[in-house]
Amino acid sequence: MRIRIVTGAAVLALLIPAAAYAQAGAAPGAPVIVGSTPAGAPVVVLSDANMPKFREYVVREHVPSYRYSGDIVIGAELPMAGVTFYEVPPEFGVREYRYTIVNDRTVLVDPRTHRIVQIIG
Repeated sequence: MRIRIVTGAAVLALLIPAAAYAQAGAAPGAPVIVGSTPAGAPVVVLSDANMPKFREYVVREHVPSYRYSGDIVIGAELPMAGVTFYEVPPEFGVREYRYTIVNDRTVLVDPRTHRIVQIIG
C-alpha cells in the first residue's frame, strides 16, 4: 500500500512541473489555464502582456455596465436575459469566452452557461 501512495505522489510531483513548463512555452499572448471553478470549468488568464491592452480595448468600446445583485465571483451565473456578451478580439486568444461589464467590472463569461470564468478588473 505504501508503495502505491509513494508512486502516486512521485508521478504527481513530475506532472505538475511538466504542465507548468508546457504553459510557460505557450505562444506569447495565449491564454493560460491556471485552475478550475468548483464546477470544473477552466479559469482562463490573459497573459500579463495582453492584460493592459485588453483593458484599453474595453474602455474604447464604451460597453454599458449591467447591474447585478449577486456577488461578482468566478462561477457566478449571470441571468439569461438582460446581459449582453461581446466577442473578445482574436489577438487576445480567448475564442470560447465572451466579455461583458458587470457592476463596472470587466468579466469573461462562458456564453453557454453564462458563468463568470475570469474577473479582469
